[in-house]
Amino acid sequence: ENHGGRANSLTAPNPKAQSALLEAAYARAGIDPRTVGYIEAHGTGTELGDPVEVNALKSAFASLYGRAGAGSPAQAHCGLGTVKSNIGHLELAAGIAGVIKVLLQLKHRRLVKSLHCERLNPYIELKGSPFYVVQESVEWKAPRDGEGRELPRRAGVSSFGFGGANAHVVLEEYVDRRGLCL
Repeated sequence: ENHGGRANSLTAPNPKAQSALLEAAYARAGIDPRTVGYIEAHGTGTELGDPVEVNALKSAFASLYGRAGAGSPAQAHCGLGTVKSNIGHLELAAGIAGVIKVLLQLKHRRLVKSLHCERLNPYIELKGSPFYVVQESVEWKAPRDGEGRELPRRAGVSSFGFGGANAHVVLEEYVDRRGLCL
């Protein structure tokens, strides 16, 4: 977690702080950003906050891709969604609602669509990024390494608080490896 610091107003998000938080979370997790298949965005549905959040994601992942020695993604592979479009903001419980949604998606290996998301915010540009908005429920396919082996599904969950508090957690599905010979 981090804090956005000074901003234009109490409710104005700081994209640099959000981007720094995302970079730190994925660097600390030690995972290749190309293996992240889903981000549960804070996604309040506002004209200001959502584009700032998406731009912070794009900036952070561009930096992470660069550190991993990868160029821009050939195609979008990381879904974006938000539980808020289904159940509202929930105030203090917003972050845990996002975590629960991701855990259920991992369990069922499906990315579920965000409701009321037929028309995208015109201020959000995803072209050339690893991201796409999950507008239809789809199978969540596992990423594969360079040798074609399945890797665990991975996701991130963002929760940004009133007044500049930022949090992001990286989640990975449990894969039972007992009994497997290497």
